Amino acid sequence: MNYSDALLRDVLNRTKRIAVVGVSSNPVRPSYFVARYLTLKGYDVVPVNPGIAGQKLFGKIAVGSLEEIEGGVDMVDIFRRSEAVPEIVASALAAFPALGTIWMQLGVQHDAAAAQAEARGVTVIQDRCPKIEYQRLFGELRMGGFATGIISSKL
Repeated sequence: MNYSDALLRDVLNRTKRIAVVGVSSNPVRPSYFVARYLTLKGYDVVPVNPGIAGQKLFGKIAVGSLEEIEGGVDMVDIFRRSEAVPEIVASALAAFPALGTIWMQLGVQHDAAAAQAEARGVTVIQDRCPKIEYQRLFGELRMGGFATGIISSKL
């Protein structure tokens, strides 16, 4: 999947509230540290996982499903296996009429569900991580010595 840096930057800039589906309360799990990182960057992260519903994570009470979220979200970030994506996308489209983005994590993709969301005007990103893209696009990877492919006069 090829996504332009402009598209990824636009999604990350316009997004304010993110539902992270499949987030773990275990701090060594990728879903935990990605959701925590997004919280530290100022995003309003809503943890979604029926196994930890009612627990506090990143200052928020985890919910068991997207339908339990009060108010809308701008992005649904999916940390589940690809075969779970169609049900999650259907729930997201039903629960959030103004949804802007469905983001599927590294290794997660489902073309039919993506097409369904895109037909409703939702931006879909597959097989990418918003934490990695944020760090790459906004200069944080450069601080760790990684070549980001972004030319900048910023040190």
